[in-house]
Amino acid sequence: VPKKCQKAREHFGTVRTQLESLKTKFPTDQYYRFHEHWRFVLQRLVFLAAFVVFLESETLVTREAVAEILGIEADRERGFHLDIEDYLSGVLTLASELARLAVNSVTAGDYSRPLRISTFINELDSGFRLLNLKNDSLRKRYDGLKYDVKKIEEVVYDLSIRGLNKEAAGGAGGEK
Repeated sequence: VPKKCQKAREHFGTVRTQLESLKTKFPTDQYYRFHEHWRFVLQRLVFLAAFVVFLESETLVTREAVAEILGIEADRERGFHLDIEDYLSGVLTLASELARLAVNSVTAGDYSRPLRISTFINELDSGFRLLNLKNDSLRKRYDGLKYDVKKIEEVVYDLSIRGLNKEAAGGAGGEK
């Protein structure tokens, strides 16, 4: 995994070059006029950066760290930046991918990873519940997080029932 993460980080160099070129194609004060042209790509790049950081450290990447990885600004006032909604959408995509990773980890015989993913996703869900999301695409994406939480809980439950998480069951079993 570390080698794959390093290879992914190398690809972000190309991304930075492309985004640097994009910055020169429109006036800086018209970011939102053209935002729809690159919104989806930025959300996907946030997901990729967040996934790499999660695989490396099992932590959530900050918006500022993603902006640094992509070579763009975190602050709106500085021009081409990482919009907060794009960041949050990318993080929600991460949650869906981690639900898949939890299932695939069990298939690969890694029974402790789903427990760690469950803890991470539950903390992420708690954070999103604090937000007052409007009835827009971000809200709909957040609604999908509930299904990801449920899917991961089912994986952890199955591991508990089958006794496959004995080394981690002491800490996780007491929390539920």
